[in-house]
Amino acid sequence: MSNPFYAIILAGGSGTRFWPLSRNQTPKQLLRLFDGKTLLEETVDRLSGLVPTENILLLTNEEQEAAVRKLLPHLPANNIVSEPARRDTAPAIALGVGLLAARNQGATVAVLPADHLIRDKAAFQADLVAAAGAAERGGDLVTIGITPTWGCPGYGYIERGKSVTGLQASPLFEVSRFREKPNPELAESFVRSGNFYWNAGIFVWTVNAILTAFTRHAPALGEFVSTIRREQKLSPHAWRSKFEELPRISIDYAVMEKANRVLVRPATFDWDDVGGWTAVAKYLEHLPQNNVANTPLTLQESTNNIVFSEDRLHVALLGVNDLVVVQTKDAILVCSRHEVENVKKLVANLPVELQ
Repeated sequence: MSNPFYAIILAGGSGTRFWPLSRNQTPKQLLRLFDGKTLLEETVDRLSGLVPTENILLLTNEEQEAAVRKLLPHLPANNIVSEPARRDTAPAIALGVGLLAARNQGATVAVLPADHLIRDKAAFQADLVAAAGAAERGGDLVTIGITPTWGCPGYGYIERGKSVTGLQASPLFEVSRFREKPNPELAESFVRSGNFYWNAGIFVWTVNAILTAFTRHAPALGEFVSTIRREQKLSPHAWRSKFEELPRISIDYAVMEKANRVLVRPATFDWDDVGGWTAVAKYLEHLPQNNVANTPLTLQESTNNIVFSEDRLHVALLGVNDLVVVQTKDAILVCSRHEVENVKKLVANLPVELQ
């Protein structure tokens, strides 16, 4: 890796899957679910020693900006940017790339979601360095693939093609194609084949490479990046009105699925998307009868329940199975473990002050 290294952290996600603990202003990445730190703090800490603090650009939204600034006071104020409208990952990344291009067009950039759980910092950094080296030497777009542990239908998949040699980032493969969220049977076949990875939304590329890809495959985004690069010093906030006019589209649809060549580096680090309350269960205290909790429980004829209490209240369960019970200061959720994916639909029906 020879170029200056930057990171764009995407921290604008909504707060639905972890209701009632999460809200619009406090989504998953701002919750202290593990180890007393938020996932956003852990994402920033994970870059320590690899990416200088002044090279970390964090993109959030206006609802969450104040909380993010309070959480990360050591980041330069100008490095925390709120998007004026929700426009999915491609416009967000284009905004970040444009702002970085105005600073250093010769940079290499890692794009990272703010809400993933990764414990092995050394392996994570080693994979980013390898991906950055490949991106710089070959001018390719590089993504990090997660080796699947089961046929999850909720993730996108990356199908690998032939092995790439000569870039000193082994193992490295050409991407044969991206596959959207499959049905469970197809997902299981992907895992059995051994040729697929989960798409974690972690990307590494040079500013010039992604700008070229935007210009070729998503011209409106390419022009947006170029405009920011030209005008940023003259009018630092001129991009805001232009951003609201951009199409809602993911980076996969806009660029990655259309690019001539994308490379995938299989991750050597642990990874968990922690997509909802059932995913959190593995990190809570395991109690008899397959119950898990972060708080004291009294159990009688109750099995396979998940209990999370913000105030660490003592909870008693009698004759209930397969429940998720979550207590906060102003709300309580009780739902079936089998319905937990529908919590985000429930949130839309709640009073506005609880959303």
